[in-house]
Amino acid sequence: MAFQHTSVLLKETVDNLRIKPDGVYVDATLGGGGHAFAVCEHLNDQGRFIGIDQDAAAIAAAGERLRGFGEKVTMIRSNYCEMKLRLEEIGIERVDGIVLDLGVSSYQLDTPERGFSYRLNAPLDMRMDQRGHKTAKDIVNSYSEADLYRVIRDYGEDRFAKNIAKYIVMEREQTPIETTEQLNEVIRHAIPMKIRKASGHPSKRTFQALRIELNRELEVLQGTLETMIDLLNPGGRICIITFHSLEDRIVKSTFRKLENPCICPSHFPVCVCGKISKGKVVTKKPVLPGEEELEKNRRSKSARLRVFERCEVRSGGKV
Repeated sequence: MAFQHTSVLLKETVDNLRIKPDGVYVDATLGGGGHAFAVCEHLNDQGRFIGIDQDAAAIAAAGERLRGFGEKVTMIRSNYCEMKLRLEEIGIERVDGIVLDLGVSSYQLDTPERGFSYRLNAPLDMRMDQRGHKTAKDIVNSYSEADLYRVIRDYGEDRFAKNIAKYIVMEREQTPIETTEQLNEVIRHAIPMKIRKASGHPSKRTFQALRIELNRELEVLQGTLETMIDLLNPGGRICIITFHSLEDRIVKSTFRKLENPCICPSHFPVCVCGKISKGKVVTKKPVLPGEEELEKNRRSKSARLRVFERCEVRSGGKV
């Protein structure tokens, strides 16, 4: 299957990057190269683009798509949590812009053998980086009931998390749960019929939770945001597209903290904590897809774009 993925909030992301033709830009979740292509179109011969993705299929597809931009493009197969190290390896200390399009790609969802989709029967895989050995099947069949409950509750925000965890453990005592359809059946039995009829697909939240746990998605995002902002030149921007409230909450709170890090009591006349602002939040409210995009791509419905700009700063948490 060809790597196909419709880049969401494409124009909004590129516009907010405020691309300098001779700048250095990173797409840290390269995917099929949609955002990357749009960025590269704005670069001159002195500009440079680095694409990072842990999925080999994404690297291959983007490589083909970006072939015409020649040597200005460098692609690296890695998780974006290693961005600083990978950039240092190719002699780059600072960049002018970063794009982060989080979540799972359409290709990953629509390729049955990847095991991301609850709508396609396949082995329970869900690895974004297929070099890893652990799969969603391992989580489902080896985690304790308490840990399964924690994962589904915290990462799926499913009110039936406790029951789903209980039913998973009951089922796997009889036979290992190895496919998406097997897991679907377990979840169906764990959720009351009247709820299933009134809501969306009963497996949606559990599949999201397993994917996040397996790929350490929130842990990586939380642990890398400040490092990425530190990589920006003054005036450089990071544009982050999220697809669920857990991601968006982390981005929103981290941006806010890095803009105003001062922890002095409000009645202090001047800052004495010495914490320094990293810059400013450009998007006080997230940028959402417009009606035209929503009509063309239903998967863009939950997308949220937030932007942060690195600024010259002084102490006291002020830009």
